[in-house]
Amino acid sequence: MIPTRRQFLQNSAVLLAAPFILPSRVWSQSTAPSKRITLGCIGMGKQMGGHLGGFINRDDVEVLAVCDVDTTRRLHAKKRVDDAYTKKAGETYRACDAYNDFREVIARKDIDAIIIATPDHWHAYIAIAAVRAGKDVYCEKPLTHNIHEAVELVKEARKAKRVFQTGSQQRSSKEFRVACELVRNGVLGRVNSVHVSFGDPASPYSQPAAEMEPGLDWDRWCGPGPLVAYSPFLCPRGLHTNFPDWRKTWEFGGGMITDWGAHHIDIAQWGLGMDGSGPVEIRAPKDWQTAKRGAQLVYADGTILTHVKGKGVSFYGTLGECHVNRGKFELIMDGKTVHKFWDKEVDKTTSMEREVVLTEREFLADAKIKLTAPKSHLQNFLDCVQSRQTPIADVAIGASSVIACHLMNFAYHYGANAKWNPERNKFASGGNSKWLTREKYRAGWVV
Repeated sequence: MIPTRRQFLQNSAVLLAAPFILPSRVWSQSTAPSKRITLGCIGMGKQMGGHLGGFINRDDVEVLAVCDVDTTRRLHAKKRVDDAYTKKAGETYRACDAYNDFREVIARKDIDAIIIATPDHWHAYIAIAAVRAGKDVYCEKPLTHNIHEAVELVKEARKAKRVFQTGSQQRSSKEFRVACELVRNGVLGRVNSVHVSFGDPASPYSQPAAEMEPGLDWDRWCGPGPLVAYSPFLCPRGLHTNFPDWRKTWEFGGGMITDWGAHHIDIAQWGLGMDGSGPVEIRAPKDWQTAKRGAQLVYADGTILTHVKGKGVSFYGTLGECHVNRGKFELIMDGKTVHKFWDKEVDKTTSMEREVVLTEREFLADAKIKLTAPKSHLQNFLDCVQSRQTPIADVAIGASSVIACHLMNFAYHYGANAKWNPERNKFASGGNSKWLTREKYRAGWVV
């Protein structure tokens, strides 16, 4: 077990360096200081902004550090934490520290868990450093930038025996869970086809250089990736309400294949019972050099997953089909729609919640396979930090899902038609081992 906050504060050697902790009277009486989980948040962009809003309103966690390479973002995050805790305490709170270097956050002995919401190319390096330092980790999807990183991250997390949650939050949403339970319990019959719908594959980075304002550590932003000239395309300065376009690039993201594919392919594999495993074959579209859809992954039982322009995640079985997306659900049996909420302007007399509940009652009341149903994805992580149980999107699950995404990207980027060994995470035939990792990591940031 990691040291508790009480144990840490009792250590006289570090007591003088410890930050001010909110007095216990400020927090819920049911949350003793020794039970409070202390957090360090790394990457203070749009995604972390949502997480931070949830954390600072809780009594069972305390944010002690925020980190970002952009001065404006990290200072804004620090102020947000300090202001929230000052209001809660009724007295000035200035104990949340702001860092440019994530290593300083990870080195702190008083931090229990690390929350990572950086661009994709940083995920693996920071997460590995965190688990080696004894931290539990919540890391945003897609879990890694390449397959080699996914394999190494699983090894390190297992070796360190850390709780590790991947930010694949659709697993904690009822509509996706019920869709997967329908598949896993055979309600749809033999599912031999799955369609996943999301945007385009990644493209090589080709933006022109732009003048960079002071206050950004650009060298550190590029990190393990190539040191390219600054562009707001990759990193808009300061506070922004959009998700930046680094995710569209081959060098720093993986296009929508890893961005939204990490959500929808994850659900497809959950439904197919492929967690911790994966496809055995990659099929490229015929016009792979220009294609935006059509790549396929084939599983050992013959099930074919196809990248399409469709409804989200669609399972097609011999008895029926199920379509699911965020806030949307449709069940078709024997060619007839049984339960549906897809368009609020069309399906005005019902709701997604109602249709999903009715589906459960009618088709899953005696189901032999029941999947985990947490209250929320972050709550599941925090509960597991306390209980030391395995979270719903454990590191091995996040790794297998992102590996499937990377394999699909190979179909578009290299025209790959290859056989894959999911147990060894290597090509069985038709691929190139050089595709599994970066062509070159920058010195100091090698995974």
